[in-house]
Amino acid sequence: MDKIIPNTGEEKLDQAIKQWLKYDKNPKTSEAVQQLVADGNVEELRVSFGLRMEFGTAGLRAAMGTGTSRMNDLTIIQTTQGFCSYLEKSFPDLKERGVVIGFDARAHPPSGSSSIRFAKLAAAVFISHGVPVYLFSDITPTPFVPYTVTHLSLCAGIMVTASHNPKQDNGYKVYWANGAQIISPHDHGIASAIEENLEPWPQSWDETIIKDSPLLKDPYADINRDYFQDIQKHCFHREINKASKIKFVHTSVHGVGHKFVQSAFKAFDFAPPLAVAEQKDPDPEFSTVKYPNPEEGKGVLTLSFALADKEGAQVILANDPDADRLAVAEKQDSGEWKVFSGNELGALLGWWIFICWKEQNTDPCALKDVYMLASTVSSKILRAIALKEGIHFEETLTGFKWMGNRGKQLLDQKKTVLFAFEEAIGYMCSPVVLDKDGVSASAITAELCSYLAIRNMTLSQQLKAIYEEYGYHITKASYFICHDSKTIKQLFERLRNFEGENTYPKMCGSFEVSGVRDLTTGYDSSQADKKAVLPTSKSSQMITFTFSNGGVATMRTSGTEPKIKYYTELCAPPGNSDPEQLKTELSSLVDAIVEHFFEPQKNSLKPQPE
Repeated sequence: MDKIIPNTGEEKLDQAIKQWLKYDKNPKTSEAVQQLVADGNVEELRVSFGLRMEFGTAGLRAAMGTGTSRMNDLTIIQTTQGFCSYLEKSFPDLKERGVVIGFDARAHPPSGSSSIRFAKLAAAVFISHGVPVYLFSDITPTPFVPYTVTHLSLCAGIMVTASHNPKQDNGYKVYWANGAQIISPHDHGIASAIEENLEPWPQSWDETIIKDSPLLKDPYADINRDYFQDIQKHCFHREINKASKIKFVHTSVHGVGHKFVQSAFKAFDFAPPLAVAEQKDPDPEFSTVKYPNPEEGKGVLTLSFALADKEGAQVILANDPDADRLAVAEKQDSGEWKVFSGNELGALLGWWIFICWKEQNTDPCALKDVYMLASTVSSKILRAIALKEGIHFEETLTGFKWMGNRGKQLLDQKKTVLFAFEEAIGYMCSPVVLDKDGVSASAITAELCSYLAIRNMTLSQQLKAIYEEYGYHITKASYFICHDSKTIKQLFERLRNFEGENTYPKMCGSFEVSGVRDLTTGYDSSQADKKAVLPTSKSSQMITFTFSNGGVATMRTSGTEPKIKYYTELCAPPGNSDPEQLKTELSSLVDAIVEHFFEPQKNSLKPQPE
């Protein structure tokens, strides 16, 4: 097809399309754009070229397809050129140390996009600038990338994955030299550098330059060996594991996890878990699930339940497609399956890792240097454990980028960071990976189950014992879907100007509000100067309400999905609680928040699908 001059009647849009057609060498995306221009499909051209994907602290995540708003060969090249340029300014020794690149199994045939293609193009960009690249020769779990950054002292890492997003999406996740996801100011610096490097460099499109380059290294074998050696530091009951009679079922939900969880079980001396055959191999179509996200609960685990029931297995372990998250379900005496919430599994793993550490470290003085972390929207159960046991608990902003970076600061101060978690089924059980890791968490959970079994206890019983010792923490979280950013902004602005300018609600139905923290504006009613201690961000919405009855509720927007999420919790002191009464009270509080703060009918919000 001959190049067509765009004429949409919008000068900025025409310029963006013209530049694209000049730079894009992928025939599938280039021809698709030319066809849209020939058809005069201005609406679709606006969607494709109206905005450029925003590079933030999570890197990039968007649908694969044509244009500046989507993940494709050209946007990957432009992003990597910006990142490479920024790294050159940040690290004088970049060309000695290099970067690591990993990828999952996602693919989008209509645009010729795939994770492996994006990874190779990113490698070509770095190698064309003389930067060594450790490019994995096969799919890996996301945790392998931050592990490799710290293990080999590299300057940065890139993981090409969209984690548990729908099949059409892909992402570009970036790690800094400290092994944690990037935070400000690096996100802004990289975003600016991308804008300055939009024209492809002479060899950026030449994938062949990486083939025989001495700068290309494959870390696959070494990292597979070293990672599984390193996580064995967290194996404390090898003899129990060897003799364990518990049957585990594992699903990788069409992602990368199967092989690696099998290796983790082997490293801990377990028999291999039973794999859900229909889901164990990577499948970019995610053909057996509506959403490839174990966080959605029972719907994703249907095939796992069937296999476990057939084989008489007691515990199900489920990773998301890039294996950085873990969901766990346990067969109850009633025959029903209990899927643990992220907060419940956080309580179990936090308790377990602390107990194992305590058995190895009998000097009470060591307690003063021990830390556990959780995000601000996660359960405060670790705070209760820390208070009683004499260790430290710290709260961070939402997302493992904050826990990873804070964890590294503490480790650099020679502190012991035992555990970090977020309610979205993310767990950092070992500081060798400064990010969530569903592979190590799988083996550590299996060891906990086997340890409890010889005491005739289940995970559910142990969870109850934790709550009875440290106080019940009842949580409930969900979300509303909203595609209209204007509606979302109005909803939050109404809460900030509830009874006049700069006033927050004093009541929510019959529940009294005792405190407000707004991390969008930086306001915190509990501080003497009314200023929030945690970092704030005007680009995302987040308000936390504390209630007189001990309830806490946080409302926030998602950085990667069209959702307004809410997280609620009722905390009760040890030995002074009736869990059923607490659940009833929390349900009433949630109903009031939905009715008075969200106003779903007025705002046309769709609730989380069942």
